Amino acid sequence: LMCSWASGGGLVQAGDSVRLACAASGRTLVNLVMGWFHQAPGKERELVARTRWRGGNTYVADSVKGRFTISRDSGQNTVYLQMNSLEPEDTAVYYCAADKVFISALGLGVDYWGKGTLVTVSS
Repeated sequence: LMCSWASGGGLVQAGDSVRLACAASGRTLVNLVMGWFHQAPGKERELVARTRWRGGNTYVADSVKGRFTISRDSGQNTVYLQMNSLEPEDTAVYYCAADKVFISALGLGVDYWGKGTLVTVSS
């Protein structure tokens, strides 16, 4: 896999903050895109945030806009998802993903998937 979990996940309370981290492996391509998806039980997989490794237009889902941010550390080859003001609705399995060119909202054709981690937000 291109990415894997470095840290994150677990059980938190509403209003807490969690930072997920995913380390990229292999050569970093100029157009590499990395993103975060989540999938709640019985729900479809949804794109949470996406960023280009080199920078550029960053996508954050409306449902988490203003609370979640995606960032990267080129020196550590790591992409982060900072999740603030967590709500019970954020409870889901979160996946890191990477693609050589593009990541769609549905995650179709994504080149690499990281190991999912469950984030549970209690009220």
